[in-house]
Amino acid sequence: MRGILGKKLGMSQIFSEQGEVIPVTVIQAGPCYVTQVKTPERDGYAAIQLGFEEIKPSRLTKPQRVHLTKHNAPALRYLREIRTNDIDQYQEGQKIDVGIFQVGMLVDVTGISKGRGFAGVVKRHGFGGGPKTHGQSDRWRAPGAISAGSTPGRVFKGLRMAGRMGNECVTIQNLEVVMVDPARNLLVVKGAVPGARNGLLVIREARKTTVSKKRR
Repeated sequence: MRGILGKKLGMSQIFSEQGEVIPVTVIQAGPCYVTQVKTPERDGYAAIQLGFEEIKPSRLTKPQRVHLTKHNAPALRYLREIRTNDIDQYQEGQKIDVGIFQVGMLVDVTGISKGRGFAGVVKRHGFGGGPKTHGQSDRWRAPGAISAGSTPGRVFKGLRMAGRMGNECVTIQNLEVVMVDPARNLLVVKGAVPGARNGLLVIREARKTTVSKKRR
């Protein structure tokens, strides 16, 4: 499975040959370095560790610097693992760029969603709120009853209630690649991806579907 780390630059739009407006997200994808290769014999599973965004060595702790130097990699801000079955194609210190993707491919993009803080049920879950009349002046955005009294006499786990919204790991699947620019390390995908600008993203080859003629 092919994968790379990147940074969300923002959203834009392009026009298709038929004149349709296509919303896209521009991602700075790579270059990344293979900082570790994990094998089933030694580690119990097959994966590669990728590093992204070079920084000053002084910004890292000593264990981090030793780890990267040991595996022939420069000082890098982010380290993430990507599972793969073809680890024989990777060597420690190898440089990976956005050229591993082609236009028309489908990718899965993982990032941390925007944090919205403590939110009520209307904003967090889309509840309709209470009635707007009959004296219900202070119940417009309230959740209503959360359980019965006698049976079950308690609140079930997982009930949708007010709480922290966002700031979670989110994966958007099957986004189509519409442009690849290896010279500028840019990857443009159709649709939105999780997180704010400059947020870290993990872009992997889609696992569940393949490109269909209809989507092209």
